[in-house]
Amino acid sequence: MQRSDFRFFHRLRVRWAEVDMQHIVFNAHYLMYLDTAMGDYWRALALPYQESMVLLGGDMYVKKSTLEYHASARYDDTLHIGLRCARVGNSSMVFEGGIFRGDTLLVSGELLYVFADPTSQTSRPVPDALRQVFAQFEAGQAVTHTAVGKWDDWGNRITPLRRAVFVDEQAISEVLVWDEADASAVHAVVHNVLGQVVASGRMVVEATGVARIGRMATHQMLRGGGLGLLVLRALVQAARQRGDTEVMLHAQCSAEGFYLGEGFARRGEVFVEAGIAHQEMALVLAA
Repeated sequence: MQRSDFRFFHRLRVRWAEVDMQHIVFNAHYLMYLDTAMGDYWRALALPYQESMVLLGGDMYVKKSTLEYHASARYDDTLHIGLRCARVGNSSMVFEGGIFRGDTLLVSGELLYVFADPTSQTSRPVPDALRQVFAQFEAGQAVTHTAVGKWDDWGNRITPLRRAVFVDEQAISEVLVWDEADASAVHAVVHNVLGQVVASGRMVVEATGVARIGRMATHQMLRGGGLGLLVLRALVQAARQRGDTEVMLHAQCSAEGFYLGEGFARRGEVFVEAGIAHQEMALVLAA
């Protein structure tokens, strides 16, 4: 097993509490490392686990876990945990894992899951959508689709995401989350293989030749996976296509770095909007 066998890695550093009396990582923690990586693997698939299982009509249960030890990790080592879906049977899924320090394989493992009814815990066939996303991801193919359209196209699927992010998570009043501008705005959405909208944003006309992006939202469990970037780039491209010369937005200060990385520049002073500190930012579009 080599690093090149994996396209997905989860990075972590060994904590003091994970080292045993021999001053090496206690053997049982390696299984925890693989399980931790599994959470990130689902994020890479753009599938919020619990919601996805409800839509798929089942759940995944560990049937068997095996580990083979080749060398030891020590306190403060940086480890990279590789994970891949190796096989999908009728109702079972086999994941192979490799725990590396640099290019050195420390531990290899295999996790056997069974897809089953969550009530009776009797096995069920692995849904086609799950087979599809595993195959696409391991082949290096996209597991999401980005679309641009109107509120009439996507509104009923954007609404739950907005409510979860802005109302439930950030405690913003609902009257500030939806307005009449939605009807005429350009909306960009990212959806996964189950059809869930997992990221969205909108663009309105601020002034002649100036577009304003807002309502940027990404599912809480999937942040850090680049989904918001897909939305932002889709909206900027839509602004270019209609001939706008500038795109501006009001960024929450915690997200400034995200927009700076895409070429946006700060403009003006920090201000408070909906009880949250914001910074106006702008991107000049090439003629």
